[in-house]
Amino acid sequence: MANQEVINKREGETPLPERTRGGRVYTPSVDIIEDAEELLLLADVPGATADSIDIRFEQGELSIHARVEPRQPADTTRYLLREYGVGDYHRVFRIGETIDSGKIGAEVNNGVLKVHLPKAEAVKPRKIAVKTA
Repeated sequence: MANQEVINKREGETPLPERTRGGRVYTPSVDIIEDAEELLLLADVPGATADSIDIRFEQGELSIHARVEPRQPADTTRYLLREYGVGDYHRVFRIGETIDSGKIGAEVNNGVLKVHLPKAEAVKPRKIAVKTA
């Protein structure tokens, strides 16, 4: 990968967003794919909808927060067995200067969030024409 320093996962402690409700917060698994035009970040956020996902880019950090509503009302549900956890998702990445932050876009489909991080024109590979002397 030519631009390994473009996105760096925050090591150590990742600050969680301010919580306005109780519950779990999960770190979504991601894949990051690079091509000549962009980096594509794929994050697993099952249960999240487009309206419940907040993506922010500030001071070189891309923050993803997805809110997921519980499947059952906690105060009236009596579980006999409970193995599946439901909660919000949160992840923060440091973004390098080679990304055109004004063109970042995202979409969600079937629990997979796609964040498009277009490369700045200055770092895109370009073909150089060779002339006959």
